[in-house]
Amino acid sequence: MPAARHLAALPVLALVANAFTWGVSWWPLRQLQGVGLHPLWSTALIFALATLLIALRHGAAFGELRRTPGLWVVLLASGATNACFNWAVASGDVVRVVLLFYLMPLWAVLLARLLLGERAGRVALLRVALALAGAAIVLWPAEGAGLPLPRTRAEALGLLGGATFALNNVMLRRQAASGAAARALAMFLGGMTVALLLALAGSAPWPPALAPGWVAGIAALSLAFLVGNLALQYGATRLPANVTAVVMITEVLFAAVSAFLLGASAASPALLAGGALIVLAALLAARG
Repeated sequence: MPAARHLAALPVLALVANAFTWGVSWWPLRQLQGVGLHPLWSTALIFALATLLIALRHGAAFGELRRTPGLWVVLLASGATNACFNWAVASGDVVRVVLLFYLMPLWAVLLARLLLGERAGRVALLRVALALAGAAIVLWPAEGAGLPLPRTRAEALGLLGGATFALNNVMLRRQAASGAAARALAMFLGGMTVALLLALAGSAPWPPALAPGWVAGIAALSLAFLVGNLALQYGATRLPANVTAVVMITEVLFAAVSAFLLGASAASPALLAGGALIVLAALLAARG
């Protein structure tokens, strides 16, 4: 019996490991930025290495990706998600960014209606209302005047990243018949391509000269994200979707605790109250 419980806990632990990887990823990204490597370049290099590893193992996935237009949307959505999220957490208030990113229930309801034809029931509308209320509280100006809109580039990137992540998830549902390797390739190749294009377009200064420190950091992060993705696939294929969604919300906890401890975010009553509403909306979404 203990062995059976241990095996049953492995998928949950795998999901927690993935959530931990993303929840604390802001810290190594900031360390790389501190030595002159902009988060867009970091993102491009991290996902380039991961793409290479997938290509070596599943070369045929390129053909499926090329033949499947729906996966092109996944590529763009995943790329925009990673570029926005990594850039935002490396430069802004980590907890505010992560909470705004987790407005996904709002975007998911809208996109599911537009792309999948799913009608929004009363519970879905309640999720939207909670998410909007939480966002308004988080974004409300401290001085009390003005509209609750993003005030910094990092906040805008957090919002946009959450919207593109919702699009990514909706498109993955539409492309459920595609091979797992092709879907993973689309996501990693997108992470590399979008960040690279943004960096080359002038959004980031040119990378510093090669140095063992930041090269090792990129390799370690790439491995961490690749393992995290494999852990996500392992856990998500062995647990109900609602359980997966609930466990993944622990990313907010990891991000908040690490950011508060390391001084990358400042707690306030408004942030805590708005964050509670956003997390509640995400939990309701996880229940289905």
